[in-house]
Amino acid sequence: MPGDPKSLPGDDRKRIRLTEFIRSEAAAKGFDICRVTRPDSIPEAPGRLAEFLRAGFHGTMEWMEETEERRADPRTLWSEVRSVVMFGLNYGPDEDPTAILAETDRAAISVYARNRDYHDIIKGKLKEIATRFAARSGEDVKVFVDTAPVMEKPLAMQAGLGWQGKHTNLVSREFGSWLFLGSLFTTAELIVDDPERDHCGSCRACLDACPTNAFPAPYRIDARRCISYLTIEHKGPIAAELRPLIGNRIYGCDDCLAACPWNKFAATASEMKLRARDDLRAPSLAFLLGLDDASFRTFFSGSPIKRIGRDRFVRNVLIAAGNSGDSALLPLCRGLADDPSPVVRGMAAWACARLMLPGDFRAFAERVRREPDAEVRAEYELCLMEDA
Repeated sequence: MPGDPKSLPGDDRKRIRLTEFIRSEAAAKGFDICRVTRPDSIPEAPGRLAEFLRAGFHGTMEWMEETEERRADPRTLWSEVRSVVMFGLNYGPDEDPTAILAETDRAAISVYARNRDYHDIIKGKLKEIATRFAARSGEDVKVFVDTAPVMEKPLAMQAGLGWQGKHTNLVSREFGSWLFLGSLFTTAELIVDDPERDHCGSCRACLDACPTNAFPAPYRIDARRCISYLTIEHKGPIAAELRPLIGNRIYGCDDCLAACPWNKFAATASEMKLRARDDLRAPSLAFLLGLDDASFRTFFSGSPIKRIGRDRFVRNVLIAAGNSGDSALLPLCRGLADDPSPVVRGMAAWACARLMLPGDFRAFAERVRREPDAEVRAEYELCLMEDA
């Protein structure tokens, strides 16, 4: 902040007071960092977004194309915005999130999804801040958390929260890779912070850690090969060549985040609603395979996992089961071969093919004669070809 506010013109004093106020409110609501940037601070973003979309790296996320214009410039989303306030909330884990990958009968769930949905937590905090800020300033405000077409990571970098690493995620010198982001747009003129510079240097730990080689180059990601995209956003069957690489990751992937050397400065999340539930640290695949729609909704009530639905979730668990080599899971996989959902039936066939002896699967595959879904029949045929 500038020196003695009393020596400054009235408009400058107002900007300082309002900026100090919103930072104080952010700290009071538990945010770990709060910085300000201008709405015109990311002029390179439209070109980078267009390049990403034209390359098809967004996969089936059609909404990214549909919102391209609004996403590229905050002023297109809201023309009256004068300042963008970026908030960061630390969700650092209290243990190595990659340790679970060695427990093949257990499910690896991304750190961010092991408790309450962060969208709800952050939006609730931001709405309270926005209400108080609007009352104090007399200015208009809008708050956004991830789901709106806001390019939060470039804005966060320009605001000084961190920089976009080679894995395209935000990295902070204070919090490593573990920051949730939220934004407040306002018509108020605030004091702007300096942007953060890139501190990745020659390091490529995040790129080398990716199980599916989802980075065609540093700072570029192909979502179609990213486990987070495949297990969360992708709705249909997952490509057969990628399934063995997924291992037991059933919702998201933390490998590139966890590999970052800047995590040595990270602290455990202070927000209790973001700390891992004990039953989501290492749930058994057997338990998760047994979830029907009602029990899935109950078990994941309040969790971001709930939004992908039971069928897509069980699809992911079946891939983990097929990768486990644990024949004790075979009865559950066989049972799911008769599931009402085609995507579950198809992945059950793949899991059975991986867990059964060759001759046993060929006999089991006779059931395909009564399979009504073409994609499921194709899955059986593929498994039989690999089994031959």
